[in-house]
Amino acid sequence: MYVPTKRLAAVVLVTAPAWWLAAIGSPAAFGAAPVVIAVLAIAVLADALAIPGRRSVSVARAFPASVGVRDVVAGRYSVTARWPFRVAGEVWDALPAALRRETPAPQRFAVRRGEEATLPVSVSGRDRGEWPLGPVALRVAGPLGLVARTIRYPQTDQVLVTPSIASVRRYRLLAVQRRLRDAGVRVLRRRGEGTSFAGLREYVQGDDPRFIDWKASARRRTLITREFSIEQGQTVLIVIDCGRLMTQLADDLPRFEYALSSALVLADVAAGSGDQVGMLAFDDQVRAWVAPARGTEALRSVRAGLIPLRATMAEPDYATAFRTLDARQRKRALIVFYTDVIDPRASQSLIAHTTRGAQHHLPVVVALRNESLVAAAATGGVRSTTAVYERAAAEELLSARDEALQRMRQAGVSVIDVRPQAMTAAVVNRYLELKGRGAV
Repeated sequence: MYVPTKRLAAVVLVTAPAWWLAAIGSPAAFGAAPVVIAVLAIAVLADALAIPGRRSVSVARAFPASVGVRDVVAGRYSVTARWPFRVAGEVWDALPAALRRETPAPQRFAVRRGEEATLPVSVSGRDRGEWPLGPVALRVAGPLGLVARTIRYPQTDQVLVTPSIASVRRYRLLAVQRRLRDAGVRVLRRRGEGTSFAGLREYVQGDDPRFIDWKASARRRTLITREFSIEQGQTVLIVIDCGRLMTQLADDLPRFEYALSSALVLADVAAGSGDQVGMLAFDDQVRAWVAPARGTEALRSVRAGLIPLRATMAEPDYATAFRTLDARQRKRALIVFYTDVIDPRASQSLIAHTTRGAQHHLPVVVALRNESLVAAAATGGVRSTTAVYERAAAEELLSARDEALQRMRQAGVSVIDVRPQAMTAAVVNRYLELKGRGAV
């Protein structure tokens, strides 16, 4: 498809006085106007003929196979020309709404015959799922810049948008560099007989004095304790509430997305520690079930199970979730439960089932704090009547929530009350702490 350019519009505007003078009867302009029109027409035709066709210029796209929600990844477009003259233009694309282009479009290129122009582009994930990347188009201008041609190239490549995997990569890198404390994770290992020696570190309050290495302590002039890695594995089940409370926003994302990202990191850490890892997701019914497995297969299965999940406006049915766990996981396991509690009815149901579940499993409830509700309750200098009622309602909801969490703690349930943004480190820390104590 050929389209006029701004330059052609400017030329027409400049030559317009000649046509206007011819129209009002000027003899000189009457003779010059046809010449101007003929020259302009020949120039436009020559410019259009000098534009290469689809076979003379090609474009290729190289994007990563997957991208996490809010993770920024790099891709590129490569333009190759087989036209005898220099080819210049712009690259346009039609990326799906599930991706956000971080690099401004369009991107300009210029390439000569036999050369390749590489245009880097950055995108970030917005909506989980597998999405076609759509067609690519080149808008190529002629040598005179009067006419441009749009050449469309259908593409069949796809991208998989997953829960954020940037945290997984970061934790893996820090673990390799032995810098997990930089991410807020305290590395804990179980100590005792029947374990293998892993290394030395500084003694901290709460460590078993029996494992102080007195020779190393004397050399370094500070208490040094021995660390031991755990030889046996355990089962970790990640349970995710997909109900209405998880749809609430934290920053610009639903709290549900933070939960999925944290769950993926936990699955990676647990699988790397030799544990079996499984997953259950539910709202008013079970939405996904991944049987516990070990190693990279477990991580792949959990990741695949998380991708199609969506938070809904349904009320979570905790009874269904725990019945499914009882039926499918009879062996004692660490149950990490991502949810939140606000209204009394839901609180009572969750308390009842986690308390009953604590008799057989070790439940950890990750309660995602609603920062907007906390801010509303803490608002000072309230002036309007509406604001007074809003603050009172927020305080009442938070009080009921705190009471529910406290009742679960008293029943022996491990509770993590945390902001979504700080959730991952808190969950990994609790997992390592329980694993280090051999609690499961």
